[in-house]
Amino acid sequence: MYSAKMPNNFLWGGAVAAHQLEGAWKEGGKGTSVADVMTVGSATKPREITDGVLPGKNYPNHSAIDFYHHYKEDIKLMAEMGFKAFRTSIAWTRIFPNGDETEPNEEGLKFYDDLFDTCHEYGIEPVITLSHFEIPFNLAKNYSGFTNRKVIDFFVRFAEVCFKRYKNKVKYWMTFNEIDNQSAFNDDFLMATNSGILFKDGMTDKDKEAAMYQAGHYELVASALAVKIGHKINPDFQIGCMINYSPVRPLTPSSDDVLLADKWEQRRDWFSDVHVFGEYPNAVEAYIERNGYRPDITDEDRIVLKEGTVDYVGFSYYQSTTVSSKKVMPDDLTDLAKAIAKNPTLKRSDWGWEIDPEGLRIALNQLQDRYHKPLFIVENGLGAYDKVEADGSIHDDYRIDYLRSHISEMEKAVELDGVDLMGYLPWGCIDLVSAGTGQMDKRYGFIYVDKNDAGEGTLDRSRKDSFFWYKNVIESNGKNLG
Repeated sequence: MYSAKMPNNFLWGGAVAAHQLEGAWKEGGKGTSVADVMTVGSATKPREITDGVLPGKNYPNHSAIDFYHHYKEDIKLMAEMGFKAFRTSIAWTRIFPNGDETEPNEEGLKFYDDLFDTCHEYGIEPVITLSHFEIPFNLAKNYSGFTNRKVIDFFVRFAEVCFKRYKNKVKYWMTFNEIDNQSAFNDDFLMATNSGILFKDGMTDKDKEAAMYQAGHYELVASALAVKIGHKINPDFQIGCMINYSPVRPLTPSSDDVLLADKWEQRRDWFSDVHVFGEYPNAVEAYIERNGYRPDITDEDRIVLKEGTVDYVGFSYYQSTTVSSKKVMPDDLTDLAKAIAKNPTLKRSDWGWEIDPEGLRIALNQLQDRYHKPLFIVENGLGAYDKVEADGSIHDDYRIDYLRSHISEMEKAVELDGVDLMGYLPWGCIDLVSAGTGQMDKRYGFIYVDKNDAGEGTLDRSRKDSFFWYKNVIESNGKNLG
């Protein structure tokens, strides 16, 4: 197993999102978000997005792990591991309950003041996402989410309030979480959580794809405007984008499979291309034009995109993607899911996600070569079932093996390939509600939270074996992978 000492300023830590752990969905003046109308699901049953909060439904994000009341205890445990950074999000509806107010909610602002102060007491840098799958439900229901240009102004107001309030408490920011997820435009869940789009019955795939390109454009403009404002408020801010990155491989060396892999990347990577370069790639411009999807893109928008490029590229890495032209040819690619093939060389998690540590090194090299910007791994981890032994111990060797192999490949990318990497923040450092399934039993954390899918449990926190292993990794600055 390869190991290397990382740069002295390397940001070891972990990552979460507000809606997946805070709970307290009605406390402190908070409004209803899209996450608050998502029911529990499973590995085989999708979450339901309901028209408001309905009686008799199980909405796991409402209580989550009650971080809202436990954050001091939880941050102390993270400090015990030696965290240098902690990624979370600011719940938009804590600051603007409906999203379209003109004045922010002071009680919500105060909660994050206290949270960030607690982080700094332990020398932990907050890494903050502004929009992490928790757009106000009012903006989705009554404005059609980011398909409405007005929502740009609502987001920018939210960003500006946060930048001004926390200008001396937060240095590292990201605008939209995994903005490129919505390239899977016919996934109702992804479109609702990314852009607040609630598709109506009878919409065709072409209708949905057109809506995705419009919403994506408005989000990119909103991000660029926020970056410009943030840098004026504090020139020392580091404001990045955040993407879900998965290196794409052809299943075979056939020209069709190779070209399909290229086309798959074009359909997904244009979001980060615009974030970094401030302009649309030619292939996407041509695709939009050819399909009659011409979004509302003004000359002023194009200037804003150029002026509001990001400082770094934050990304999640969970698995690589393999594609095959057996079901769809390169020039016919619209639904990205149709192109995905099972990679016969890789093992899979309990939830069917392929495990590919070497893919992380490939991802780091590809992103560095493409963007020439500092990179930041802000999600990586293994969702798995954990068993609590009679003595209370939790032996999660499978999680340690997963993280060890990925960190080893990450360290190769830094030391051998010269990748400029800011830090490593594995996902779900404390057990939380899964975004995709709404489950608690799909666990990622170093810290176990006593709660199950049915919402039962004491909420007591305990240390897994991986807690002590990761503590040693951080203490050795990556040299001791155990």
